[in-house]
Amino acid sequence: GRVDEVFFEQIAVWDSHGKLPAMLSGMVGSTIGWREAPYLPCPLRPDSIARGLLRFQACGRTIALAPGLSCRNRLDAPDVMRGEETQILGAIRLEPSLMQGRQVLCLPGTHSKWVSLKDGVIEHFLTAVSGELYDILHKHSMLVNNRDGQDVSGGRAFEQALEQTRMFPDAELIHLLFQNRSRQLQGELNAADAGAYLSGLIVGQDVSGARRLFRAELAEAKGVVVIGAPRLGALYGRALTTHEIAVRAIDGDTASLAGLTALYRYSPEQVKHAR
Repeated sequence: GRVDEVFFEQIAVWDSHGKLPAMLSGMVGSTIGWREAPYLPCPLRPDSIARGLLRFQACGRTIALAPGLSCRNRLDAPDVMRGEETQILGAIRLEPSLMQGRQVLCLPGTHSKWVSLKDGVIEHFLTAVSGELYDILHKHSMLVNNRDGQDVSGGRAFEQALEQTRMFPDAELIHLLFQNRSRQLQGELNAADAGAYLSGLIVGQDVSGARRLFRAELAEAKGVVVIGAPRLGALYGRALTTHEIAVRAIDGDTASLAGLTALYRYSPEQVKHAR
């Protein structure tokens, strides 16, 4: 209920430049954000996202919230994203070659996204609750029972878990998770490595599932473009390479900034302001 108050406190130092317009994306435009921006249905060209911007005035300045995207995913279920659409737009601005041919994008995070891109059109995508699942199990289950929130950065236990997911491709994640506990009880896994092992199981199965569901797209694409935080992106990159899938990485923050800049330039009102 204090979104506007907090936002303007944070940007007060910039008011020396005047009442600059603000371009925002992500959960700030959700039902629990500042205001609810619409979802634009796929298939969609990323450069048309600007047409769905939700604009309003607050404290004498123009606020624009990027819309989310929606689709019917490969599991014949509704799917949505907020924030990732701006990163996709930014990635295309950074690497125009992504506008050509078939591309498969992976945007790892709290809710990881797998995206099919064809000649610059976002066709459909699939969400995996990989990051949220890891956080819940890492902090609140007997599988790890570690509440300090320490980051996992790969290592031997992560690699061992990836190998498990590769060796048993038909196993569901729910069948693999308990070994995180049983291996500790039998002395095969140190408690200090349990978080990394859990991460390897979740990331490995996320990649394995996407590999099956995006089989046709991956056969046509030249690998997967991973867009996200470097450390998490590296974990997904490692999981993809175990399946002999080529990986290109784009920093998520850089992509977000490029996407927000593109939205600003594509927006008629903002172009008028800039002039």
